[in-house]
Amino acid sequence: MKRLGRILGVSAAVIVLLAVAAAGFGVYTARRSFPPASGTIRVPGLRAEAQVYRDAYGVPHLYASNVHDLFLAQGYVHAQDRFYQMDFWRHQTAGRLSELYGEATLDVDRFLRTMGWRRLAEQEYARSDLASQEILEAYAQGVNAYLAGRSAAELSLEYAILGLTGLSGYTPEPWAPADTLAWGKAMAWDLGGNLDMEIARAILIPAIGLEKTDEYFPPAYPDAHPLILPASALSQLPLAPLRARLAALDELRGERQTGIGSNSWVIAGSRTTTGQPLLANDPHLGIRIPSIWYEIGLHCQPVNIECPYDVRGFSFAGVPAVIIGHNARIAWGFTNVGPDVQDLFVEKLNPANPNQYEVNGQWVDLTVTKETLQVLGGEPESLPIRSTRHGPIITDVYGLQDFAGQAALDAANQYALALRWTALEPNRLFQSVFELNRAQDFNEFRAALRNFAAPAQNIVYADVDGNIGYQMPGIIPIRASGDGRLPVPGWTDEHEWTGYIPFEQLPFAYNPTEGYIVTANNAVVGPEYPYLISLDWDKGYRARRIVDLIEAQPKISPEYVQQMQGDNLNLGAQEILPHLLKLTFDDARLSAASEQLRGWDYQMGLDSQPAALYMSFFNSLVAATFHDEVPEDYWPHGGSDTWQVLSRLVGEPDNAWWDDGGTPAVETRDDVLHRAFAEGYAALQARLGQDPGRWTWSRLHTATFVNETVGRSGISQIDGLFNRGPFEAAGGSSIVNATSFDLARDDGKEPGDAFGVTSLPSMRMIVDLGSLSNSLTVHTTGQSGHAYHPHYIDFAGPWRLIEYHPMLWDRAAIEAEVEGLLRLTP
Repeated sequence: MKRLGRILGVSAAVIVLLAVAAAGFGVYTARRSFPPASGTIRVPGLRAEAQVYRDAYGVPHLYASNVHDLFLAQGYVHAQDRFYQMDFWRHQTAGRLSELYGEATLDVDRFLRTMGWRRLAEQEYARSDLASQEILEAYAQGVNAYLAGRSAAELSLEYAILGLTGLSGYTPEPWAPADTLAWGKAMAWDLGGNLDMEIARAILIPAIGLEKTDEYFPPAYPDAHPLILPASALSQLPLAPLRARLAALDELRGERQTGIGSNSWVIAGSRTTTGQPLLANDPHLGIRIPSIWYEIGLHCQPVNIECPYDVRGFSFAGVPAVIIGHNARIAWGFTNVGPDVQDLFVEKLNPANPNQYEVNGQWVDLTVTKETLQVLGGEPESLPIRSTRHGPIITDVYGLQDFAGQAALDAANQYALALRWTALEPNRLFQSVFELNRAQDFNEFRAALRNFAAPAQNIVYADVDGNIGYQMPGIIPIRASGDGRLPVPGWTDEHEWTGYIPFEQLPFAYNPTEGYIVTANNAVVGPEYPYLISLDWDKGYRARRIVDLIEAQPKISPEYVQQMQGDNLNLGAQEILPHLLKLTFDDARLSAASEQLRGWDYQMGLDSQPAALYMSFFNSLVAATFHDEVPEDYWPHGGSDTWQVLSRLVGEPDNAWWDDGGTPAVETRDDVLHRAFAEGYAALQARLGQDPGRWTWSRLHTATFVNETVGRSGISQIDGLFNRGPFEAAGGSSIVNATSFDLARDDGKEPGDAFGVTSLPSMRMIVDLGSLSNSLTVHTTGQSGHAYHPHYIDFAGPWRLIEYHPMLWDRAAIEAEVEGLLRLTP
């Protein structure tokens, strides 16, 4: 997001005055918004009393005698702790950010209105079953009960800051069920397709050729890495501006960064010290504060057919129920499949009438609607939205809005891109989540997932009877032809979707003979599977390491699983570094550094000096190999894709990629390795000083948690109110402890530019099915979204050191740890 001053249109003088006053003002105002954790509050809409026990970690445990009150109470506590986050997210999913932040977010709003997430959410609510509608309504009642009678500044410090800089008199609208349902589209966008890869390939093919594009984005999954279930017109398309719009949305959302993925595994009792299954999960999502997750317990008292919820785990603020966690009988965890469920169709427009497009030789009318965007400090904007049979034309959002009245389109505008995406079809995702919370066995688990349309996930399972399992749900298209890797003509039926993979034929497993199931965004199935799920899997290094760790231990304890989640082994370095170590160096400093790397254990630990040395070399190697040929927008990020490409190239000393196009000489592999090592060493000197004894990985690799809006102001006094860090971190990209970074951001000066954490294990969870009370967890920042609250950043220290707190389950244990008891009464 751009600087706060530009977003809100305030004068430089006001910014300066605000910056000077911000520190004292912020602390005082923040405390006004801290919600009560104890006492008795009368809440309209409740049918009976509900209790909210907050434990020593700030986690609320809700007890209610009926479903309505349980989810009303969840809406109430979400609003207590996270309402600004909820409000920001709903403005985002509705394409209404400019109402809060002004014209700087108009491009993102135009794109999101064109996609129509909020319109789809309203359709989905109308199609939901009655039970789901009642849950969504009760949740909204709870949110609105907390909002009633409170000014925006009393809800969160962010509103007070925004009020001082232009958003005066703002009153949040009541929460609605569609606000919740639209969040499903946001998560599907973050996790759900290969749109970016289609655009990247379409841009790179004209730039570097088809052969090098396939080498740079290898379509093949490495044979040695595990499966989850063993067994021409392009240059005319307006792709670069579209990519820029997508990048702006991704920056705002904080997702779809390099390293987005997850780990999960489930181990049968035959392989554990407890004799019962252990289930582990750590979803990798963009770094932010507050955390994307909100830990919670939801308990019917008593549990019966009328009130069947008794569940513990992680929720999203703004969404009822638990997304990942366990109930009294089963546990589940998610990782992203990364399916190919997005296709760009090249539509041929009528030169004489831009409101028509070609279908099988006939001109057909586009569907045209109009939306009005309200802009803080500006005039409303009318936005026409054009759609084809495939979906919205998304190339309209960066300059073709004024198509009405054009006599003709020039040759460059004869084509437009329409997006077909499974998430743009109404679904019942949250009905699936509610059913999953209630499921009691593997059959009910699978039945619940039939409606889990998008984003498609790898979902691992375990139960207290000792069973383990896996299901990949989601609607995955079947194409008449093609593999979805590039935009395709939309004016014929040649590339149409002909249906979806039947649920019964989607991959699943139950009590496999191996005694474990591992998912880490790696390939779900091999080439023998009859349908196309994706060609853009993660390359499987994390999965390989997790499988190796499981196979290396005869009996696995919860403590060993904890060590696994914190494992820092760099498998990519094992493939690349040996080629460097074959070289000799005349410079004594480089020779000594080379010897230090020779004794490295390949662990990316906090205090590792070889890790810092290797990563600085690796960064220089990536730049020296690819930056001279690949357009800057597509420079490598440094994760598993880069590892796979370089692992192949180092075995080919004379490959054309090694030659630097900017020099008259023809460089080989060893030339580039020499140069990269010398440049990497010099970069460490510039960044960390002349003393190699002080070069450690954690001095390069830090995590700074940034507020998604006002924490990006560029004004230190304001940013400091909300942001926390930097925190030194271990791990790295494509490592089990996946604290990913983005080498493409390197400016050659600040360590955080290249190696700062961009995505991370957003939470870690270990569920012990032998004793649910022994389960452990942590997430990144804290439960509270209120700056300066005791639970705003209290998890960050334990999180970075791979430490956990108990997932309290039994009511007696919860009451023993109680920090506050809030009684909600009718």
